[in-house]
Amino acid sequence: QRIPTIMSDLSEEQALEVATIYSTKIGLHSIPWRRPPFRNPHHTASAIAVIGGGSKPQPGEVSLAHHGILFLDELPEFNRTVLEGLREPLESGSVHIARVKAHISFPARFQLIATMNPCPCGYWGSNQKKCRCTFKQVQQYQQRISGPMLDRIDMQILVPPVDQDLLLKKQTNKIQETQLETSMIVRQRIILAQQLQYNRFQNLNGQITMKYLEPHTKLGSESQKILQRAISKLNLSARSLYRILRVSRTIADLDQAEQISSNHLAEALSYRALEERQVTHLESVL
Repeated sequence: QRIPTIMSDLSEEQALEVATIYSTKIGLHSIPWRRPPFRNPHHTASAIAVIGGGSKPQPGEVSLAHHGILFLDELPEFNRTVLEGLREPLESGSVHIARVKAHISFPARFQLIATMNPCPCGYWGSNQKKCRCTFKQVQQYQQRISGPMLDRIDMQILVPPVDQDLLLKKQTNKIQETQLETSMIVRQRIILAQQLQYNRFQNLNGQITMKYLEPHTKLGSESQKILQRAISKLNLSARSLYRILRVSRTIADLDQAEQISSNHLAEALSYRALEERQVTHLESVL
């Protein structure tokens, strides 16, 4: 929920697109002018509510999140139809709804942020509390997210529980306070990186096909060796490979670097280690 605070303002053209969608659904008063929308549907939401449709087709949450954030908490709890319905807009940036009397397309170019527990009880792999789930239950729970769907998520990060002692501390160490960055500082760095991308492509990295991005993702000999080992150890698909290169390019842009370094590539690879097994493989690669 902090991500909208570090996002840049929408352009006038983008803001008008968002306003047009909201005017047909829930009214213009529901979103501040030129700020990216943030949508957080409940996991019980239907496919029509999330993707869009109905007897008189209406935009769903994916379209209401256009140029903004779609946050899905407890991702495996969403209906399978909803999850698979996300694959089209994640690839094309739009939703196509076919009815007997009409075919309608709604824009849906959003950033997907999703969270999930490792198992139904939430404690699989935890050192703090014993997991009550069987291996089969854990496997079935994680397999609710299909491979093709998971492949479309650029960054997959295993987040360990926050230490209880840290939660109970009433005061933060002054040294730590000086190292913290405010949303405004992060936002300025993002704006600079986006300006670099607009100067290069007249668009953002995430919206450029690999055909045009590839000349700007050339790797040095050391980075190529790291990538080759990663492909072998992590069994990366072609889609995963392109997404890793895209993220590497963005990390380099955040550093205002012209070339992708081995550090940029290593950081991008670290964002694909969702399982403990993948973390182990990644350590051997790097």
